[in-house]
Amino acid sequence: MIRYAKPRTLDEALALLGEARWRILAGCTDFYPALGNRPLTENVLDINGLDALRGFSETQSHLVIGARTTWSAIVAEPLPAAFDALKQAAREVGSVQIQNVATIAGNLCNASPAADGVPALMALDAEVELASLAGRRLLPLGDFILGNRRTALAPGEMLTAIHVPRASTGGASCFHKLGARRYLVISIAMAAARVVVAADGTIAKAAVAVGACSAVAQRLPALEAALVGLPAGPEVERTVEAADLSDLSPIDDVRASADYRRAAAREIVQRALAGAFPGSATQVAA
Repeated sequence: MIRYAKPRTLDEALALLGEARWRILAGCTDFYPALGNRPLTENVLDINGLDALRGFSETQSHLVIGARTTWSAIVAEPLPAAFDALKQAAREVGSVQIQNVATIAGNLCNASPAADGVPALMALDAEVELASLAGRRLLPLGDFILGNRRTALAPGEMLTAIHVPRASTGGASCFHKLGARRYLVISIAMAAARVVVAADGTIAKAAVAVGACSAVAQRLPALEAALVGLPAGPEVERTVEAADLSDLSPIDDVRASADYRRAAAREIVQRALAGAFPGSATQVAA
């Protein structure tokens, strides 16, 4: 028998998760298209009554985004420039109607290689908060998404928040997405870059992540290290051109070939880095 439950508190939700397997639903923007015409054969835990999982808060060490926070709410929230890439990615999640109901946690738990929010969150060193009856744990986002549609969620757990370390909220950021058209498109490749600029105008710190070019979005630590000390301009471009991107493992599919994705990734990383420097006119790529 299929069960439906709509808990009003997180404790109630965790108690239900502790007694049976449930499909957790919030915005449902991925769930219903994937379901198609097939009958629903899972227990459904509707978390839309958990208002505590919406919005933004702060701790001494982190900025916290609730799991049920929508992409439209992220766009509207006054956040530091380090979050510009996340806001730009938010505007690329389907249509405005989708952005009004789709949640940040749903984007992560769906674990699509082309999830728009993942590279920007990786560039912020984001961690996910996982809660169960046994307690809570924090896991780096890169350790949470294990592969195509696979996450590290254990039985009885749910994702309750995303934590961004205060140390990672410095600098500015930019997101670029390449698709077959301007809007309402699944990524061919995408990149997010966050840059902290020193007083002399050179890069003090860089964070670069590429999505849709491997089963899980990837940070590029070797490139990040090579960028430190460089000024904006030709030196950055040459460094990206020479970078080893062999950690990326793009596939051939109906949207693009693997070779095209490799070339595109290098180009949009350059654009994201250029857009992350102060004073840049940051525009999301078509």
